[in-house]
Amino acid sequence: QVQLVESGGGLVQPGGSLRLSCAASGSIFRFYTMNWYRQAPGKQRELVATIRSGGGTNYVDSVKGRFTISRDNAKNTVYLQMNSLKPGDTAVYYCNTNNGGLPYWGQGTQVTVSS
Repeated sequence: QVQLVESGGGLVQPGGSLRLSCAASGSIFRFYTMNWYRQAPGKQRELVATIRSGGGTNYVDSVKGRFTISRDNAKNTVYLQMNSLKPGDTAVYYCNTNNGGLPYWGQGTQVTVSS
């Protein structure tokens, strides 16, 4: 079983930055592919960014050039650096991984971009 705990959300003005963190349990974190999803009110949950065990990354088109996913295997933590935030980025952000065929989710952290 994997436990994921997100932190770092909050209220930020358009153009601002936030860094989300997701701390994971487990001694084999370095082998996990880690994902950040987000869900805005009334919308489906959307995959935002992925980082694989080897460090390869993918992003949804809407965040390319603004968001950066990274990981620190020594700290069992994955990060999402979000720059140039827009009101459309407002959502609950969730950390996710899949292990043994099962999905694991954190509790989510709210990001609100508003003036």
